[in-house]
Amino acid sequence: MKVFLGADHRGVVVKAKIVTLLQRLGHEAVDLGSHDENCSCDYPKYSFLVGNSVVKNKDSRGILICLSGIGHSIAANKVKGVYAALCYTKEAAVLSRQHNNANVLILGSNFISEKTMFAMVKVWLETPFEGGRHLRRIDQVKAMERKVFKSVK
Repeated sequence: MKVFLGADHRGVVVKAKIVTLLQRLGHEAVDLGSHDENCSCDYPKYSFLVGNSVVKNKDSRGILICLSGIGHSIAANKVKGVYAALCYTKEAAVLSRQHNNANVLILGSNFISEKTMFAMVKVWLETPFEGGRHLRRIDQVKAMERKVFKSVK
């Protein structure tokens, strides 16, 4: 699977380690930046780059990392077709896929150990969307999205 990754300066170090993990698991990791942990940067740029790449590449996913994950979560979900889930536990990562069909995983580097992050990434990539009753809800979200983006000029 192709996985696009992005991080602000607070997620650069762990992002590089996740890239290695993804490659070891046989995925194609595309690192969209940033690359300098010592240079403060604005997270929305990377939220957009990853989100837009996921939307344009069928069957791909995205991973974004910042200090809390909150900023990336807000920004990434502004991209039409992105369903970004901020997860702090492995169980939440599983549910974000099973119930919500999340295509972007958001991680907060200050709140999750690297070991837990790696486990979350692995299980998130392996977990399928269950469909069923959840599909009805996802369809409702997509209908809302169509209305909102139609009205945005």
